[in-house]
Parts: sequence; C-alpha cells; structure tokens
Amino acid sequence: MDLSGKIITQLPEVGGSSKSGNAWRKQEYILETGGQYPKKVCLSVWGDKIEQFGLKVGEQVTLGIDVESREYNGRWYTEVKVYKVDRTHGGIGPSEGPEVDTFYSESEEDKLPF
Repeated sequence: MDLSGKIITQLPEVGGSSKSGNAWRKQEYILETGGQYPKKVCLSVWGDKIEQFGLKVGEQVTLGIDVESREYNGRWYTEVKVYKVDRTHGGIGPSEGPEVDTFYSESEEDKLPF
C-alpha cells in the first residue's frame, strides 16, 4: 500500500533490547496527506532503514507501508511500518524534457548502414 504526503514531525528515536537480547530501534514520523481533508498518520521506521531512508521534516514523499494490528492485554495496537520511500519534488512527477533520439548523434548519421 502506498501513502503520499509531507513529513511534518520527527518524534524522538526509541530503542531497547528484545527478550532474546537483540538490540532494536525505531524512529517515528508524522506524515500529513494532501487533499481537501488532510489526515495525519504516525509512521514507524525500524533499524538500519532509519539511516537508509533519511526522512526529513518538510519533505514530500510517497511511502510503501504495511499496516499491522496486534492485541496485548485485551487492547489492540496498530502500527504503520515504512518499507519503501519514493521522493517527489513538490508533487511534480519526473521532469519532462524534449525527446532525444539516443540511437545516434548527428556526427554518426552518415555511418549508418541503411
């Protein structure tokens, strides 16, 4: 599932050790979607992906997300985990330039066998 919007807040990084003794860390961000009725969504980035994705406040992004809920002591908790980041430039797609024929350059035109 994809989610697009602007990163408006970066929450403090948290970390610890699991029951098996493995270290873990998590960075959370708040993303605000666009449109007439914008929504705010808390997103989680885990482990090495924190540096790999390098999300910054103010950035426009499209994120690949997984949504998962789990039960603990009779209550349900939902987490939105980021697995992919695509950066956009102010909501504009790839730059549209003139179409260029890359098969040959002008100096090679006479060398073509046909």
